[in-house]
Amino acid sequence: MDPAQAAEVNSIMLATMAGAMVVLAGALYAAVYAIGKLSDSVSLVRLSYLFYGVLVVSVLVLARTLNFSGIWNWVAAVMLAGYLLAPHGIWRLCVGTHLDEKLHGRNTDGTDASQTTTTDSSPRSVS
Repeated sequence: MDPAQAAEVNSIMLATMAGAMVVLAGALYAAVYAIGKLSDSVSLVRLSYLFYGVLVVSVLVLARTLNFSGIWNWVAAVMLAGYLLAPHGIWRLCVGTHLDEKLHGRNTDGTDASQTTTTDSSPRSVS
């Protein structure tokens, strides 16, 4: 294999690994962010931003390896902005949805909150 072919193979392998890291880092960022918010853990939310940083580096490596130019650089930038904002928006949507259920007297399973059940599963009325 001549040096030009070796460089091409190296570029393809690097692009493949960077693409895999985009998927993995994006998933870890969203998952760790959600778990951090659910458990009120500031350290997990901060850790999620580390995964976002890995995502940014992976996108930059991918863009450089695949020789992105013009509109493709903008596509990568918009993708990074979307990845940054999506977990925040989804969290706000979920909190707002569940807050709406509480305000309208519904349990999370859709049953009426004014009807409670005892351990023997017999309904009782709350006056």
